[in-house]
Amino acid sequence: MRKTLGAVIALGLGATAALAEYPEKPVEVIVGYSAGGGTDVMARTVSQFLEQELGDGASVVVKNMPGAGGQIGFTEVAGADADGYTLGTFNLPAALALTHDREADYDVTSFTYLANFVEDPNTITVAASSPYQTLDELLAAAKADPRAITVGLSSLGGNDHFSANMMAAASGVEFTIVPFKGASNARTAIMGGHVAAGTMTLGQTTNFPDELRVLAVLADERSAFRPDVPTAAELGYDVKMSSLRGIVGPADMDAETAEKLRAALSAVNANPDFQTMMAEQGNPIAFMVGDDFAATAAAQNQVAADIWAETPWK
Repeated sequence: MRKTLGAVIALGLGATAALAEYPEKPVEVIVGYSAGGGTDVMARTVSQFLEQELGDGASVVVKNMPGAGGQIGFTEVAGADADGYTLGTFNLPAALALTHDREADYDVTSFTYLANFVEDPNTITVAASSPYQTLDELLAAAKADPRAITVGLSSLGGNDHFSANMMAAASGVEFTIVPFKGASNARTAIMGGHVAAGTMTLGQTTNFPDELRVLAVLADERSAFRPDVPTAAELGYDVKMSSLRGIVGPADMDAETAEKLRAALSAVNANPDFQTMMAEQGNPIAFMVGDDFAATAAAQNQVAADIWAETPWK
């Protein structure tokens, strides 16, 4: 009996010690996009600071698995062992929008939501040479001639597309949506006047102040990066949409491991050097952890589901 009890105690102590030593091997962060993009840059910045916070020589390695609009990477994370050694970047609404327009091996319940770092708000933008100086002028033209205003965007089924739909619904106008193969192509078309307007994240406009005129930011508050640009809400249109980028793990991660990661990621966010680096990159931080991040994912998933039901994009 004593031997049995001793063995049970030893097993319990062993499990506690193993957890306390996490991570005992490299932690991999899967990025569903190519190296050098905004999500990849965020992942590498977070990872270098996460190593410091996990301590004891921890290693956090970024692995790019691009393809299918990020679906390959999201699927890899959802199907991994929930031991804390495979994490991944998570993009909203893109990651969950993919589950509505195609077969996917994951859904909103397939992840442990750790922390969101970036919220890059969408904008309504025109070329600097455009005759439209304000959002109201653009919308007045759209009302006067339904579907005459063309709106360029990076692709269907993501935050850019949802922004255009939501703005049209809030203002009672009809746009003609023009999807392109990527944000850079859409931006070029807007700058060249090939479309009347466009929607893209604020971060995608910041390096082109002489070529683009941002009419409105689709956020709760004006951005510190462009404090001169009003929000759509200020102008009377209740439209909020953005691109969020955070870190998740597979569903059903051990609660203590998940909490250790959340605490470490919270410490990363609180680090002044991290904040400075993110600002230099033009990454607007909107930190959410745990349940708040999960609730935001559920809300974004519902937006995608509603738009898919009303105006399927495939």
